[in-house]
Amino acid sequence: MAKRTLKNAIPSAAADLGRTEVAATVGEVIEDIRTRGDAAVREYSQRFDKWAPDSFLLSPDDVKDIISRVPDQVLADIDEVQANVRRFAKAQLASLTEIEVETAPGVHLGQRHIPVRAAGAYVPGGKYPLTASAHMTIVTAKVAGVPRIAACTPPIRGEIPAATVAAMHLAGADEIYLLGGVQAVAALAVGTETIEPVNLIAGPGNAYVAEAKRRLFGEVGIDLFAGPTETLIVADATADPFVVAVDLLSQAEHGPDSPAVLITTSDDVATRTLAHIKDLLPGMSTRDYAELSWRDHGQVHVVDDLDEAYALADTFASEHVQILTERPREALAHMRDYGALFLGEGTCVSYGDKVIGTNHVLPTRGAARYTGGLWVGKYLKTVTYQEVTDRAASAALGELCGRAARVELFEGHARSGDVRHAKYTGAPLAWTDHVFHP
Repeated sequence: MAKRTLKNAIPSAAADLGRTEVAATVGEVIEDIRTRGDAAVREYSQRFDKWAPDSFLLSPDDVKDIISRVPDQVLADIDEVQANVRRFAKAQLASLTEIEVETAPGVHLGQRHIPVRAAGAYVPGGKYPLTASAHMTIVTAKVAGVPRIAACTPPIRGEIPAATVAAMHLAGADEIYLLGGVQAVAALAVGTETIEPVNLIAGPGNAYVAEAKRRLFGEVGIDLFAGPTETLIVADATADPFVVAVDLLSQAEHGPDSPAVLITTSDDVATRTLAHIKDLLPGMSTRDYAELSWRDHGQVHVVDDLDEAYALADTFASEHVQILTERPREALAHMRDYGALFLGEGTCVSYGDKVIGTNHVLPTRGAARYTGGLWVGKYLKTVTYQEVTDRAASAALGELCGRAARVELFEGHARSGDVRHAKYTGAPLAWTDHVFHP
């Protein structure tokens, strides 16, 4: 592959050390909450968020009062976006069919999709009030049929994020807690005196939240392991360099460690994009994150043709991949490893993040090589059932089971098959004096 790199990422020597420190802190917090419950949750919320109310759970009156402070236009926009998310989630649900097949006379095998009993939705706060994460985690769970959804979001600099609370309520959360960070994830996973544990936790978060989910996975289900937001653009000579620059920076503002990558077949697009980014950055209100992210994690690569561009893009397995080419839908046939594709100039990653209706909780750090993002099916357990109603069929299966199990030295399994063969055919059992009478 012929590749010319105009800008590359700067390796961070502190990355491994930082992850080690995060892991140590998260481990201590989880075990403390497991031991001391609500008291520990309260202490960590006070330490990390300067927030320790009498109750983290918002009452119906609290929610009503908070929503009354949200402008009508914001509420209307939340409704519209949630309708988009709900519409797509319902279409996903409709694509999942329950089946029952008769594989042999009297042998019935079936499949059902059962929602988990309780889901935890983590809606991050930190620097930005991420109302969109409420849509993605709560609306999708509701469409799946989850009976109980407990949603957590942190205060932002000691203030209640009113729009986020409104989004959580309108999405259908059954419980809303003003609680963030590791203490929220741990409380949802292990339970406390006042917070019942859930079966699955979904939603993005910072490095501490991600590490908490990783450590608790197995004890509780999670949507996926998440890292910093990633974006990658594949562009040919028809792409508008100004649009490319704006779209790269739109994702760089997520945080100082968010990779933004351009792969293009055009030297002109590459150089003009770099120039536009240099001009645009000083005027961004989110420059503090976007500039660091682009400086340390931005990349620009020029390749000979689109086949090389798609192949190189797949090696990144990026969370978001935007296709700015003359025939963008060709990428559907050429690419395999991505969290979500955004096809053509009329579509941008920001639409997916905020309004269009597909889920924005997506795989990062190369996880797109083996998984997709959060979707309605994540809240469902696909389970099977079996029923054999024909005695002759059960007898035949019992005889087969006896032979197959003994190859593996599982005598108990073999005998379960033997007794059905014997009972339904009248054949003798070699390992007991018991006789079945027709």
